[in-house]
Amino acid sequence: MNKIIFTEEFCQPENLRPFTLTRQIQDIRIGILTIREKWEKMLSLPSFDKKEDDYKDLERSLNLDEATGNSICFLIDGNILPTPKLVKKITKLKNGEFLTEEGGNGFAFRFTKKEIRDKHKIQVKQAVIIDEEIKAIRFPWDIFRLNDWAIRQDFELLTNKRKSQAVSKTNRAIRPSEIFIEKGAKVEHSILNASTGPIYIGKNAEVMEGCTIRGPFALCEGACLKMGAKVYSATTIGPNSIAGGEIKNSVIFGYSNKAHDGYLGDSVIGEWCNLGAGTTNSNLKNNAGEIKVWTPQGQKNVGIKCGMMMGDYSRTAVNTALNTGTVVGVCCNVFGSGLTPKYIPSFSWGSEGVKRYELEKAFGDIQNWKQLKQQILSENEKSILTYIFEHY
Repeated sequence: MNKIIFTEEFCQPENLRPFTLTRQIQDIRIGILTIREKWEKMLSLPSFDKKEDDYKDLERSLNLDEATGNSICFLIDGNILPTPKLVKKITKLKNGEFLTEEGGNGFAFRFTKKEIRDKHKIQVKQAVIIDEEIKAIRFPWDIFRLNDWAIRQDFELLTNKRKSQAVSKTNRAIRPSEIFIEKGAKVEHSILNASTGPIYIGKNAEVMEGCTIRGPFALCEGACLKMGAKVYSATTIGPNSIAGGEIKNSVIFGYSNKAHDGYLGDSVIGEWCNLGAGTTNSNLKNNAGEIKVWTPQGQKNVGIKCGMMMGDYSRTAVNTALNTGTVVGVCCNVFGSGLTPKYIPSFSWGSEGVKRYELEKAFGDIQNWKQLKQQILSENEKSILTYIFEHY
């Protein structure tokens, strides 16, 4: 069986924290699909992960020598976003060849067991230089900055030669040819403006009455947009998430809630997060100056627009005000008066005089939130969270 093997080895996943603390880069959602889902669909192949000898190696992680057998494998950097042209180039590779940008490193390799030199190494024979601009996520803010482009790419991929459900006559639809509603989805009494980009409504998702949506926009499977929500372009609401209030140019991963009024702009929210009622983030400094954002290598200037990056399992109290360019780690309970600090470490309890969130209490609280969506906290999740608690 031919397969895709994703690797983080040369992608510097530490630069994409907090999201890569709990997942491989290829499992980050951008556009409608995760990076893994895009590649699997476009190459029509199953995918696995290259063992990196770290705490995120799980059941589908393989050494290269384990992966091959009698099959052809494509080793692909996990942060690369596929395009039809790029996929076509990859399918034309010969064994031992790899794709690279001019003057850059290889990011996609084709190999068989003949090219294996040990469990982590393959022999390469020939570079194939590609003249297409490669889209890749290297820092958290790349997720929302590339989301407009990614929604358009995924919309074409998912809807090509397929027929949408009819848009209900209770809605006001602008350019309905760019609106796709999957089976089981409900959209009533709302304004859908696809003149600025496509609008995708996933299977069994719901847009409640009075919502105003400007594309490109994606509401993924099982997600819900609550009554009166105002959603601007380049926004993704992940599977089984709930969204409301005012949202602009943001990505909310799966199973998270921003169910109430409050502003979310130029931001990325992980899985299993909850923003309390009235939670609002700043995405522009009051002097319109350059925004600096925390990274493991120090602060980086990111331009004049950047909201917050919130890791998985984190939550805010009602009326929380998040500072411009704030990074919230994994499993934080954020509360306190005034603007939050620009960086809140993983397992923080509060944002003023921060205390440590006790691990067993964190597990219990996560389980309570998971039960609300008929899910359970798995042993793999506990293992990953324990490692983060002990090392970050």
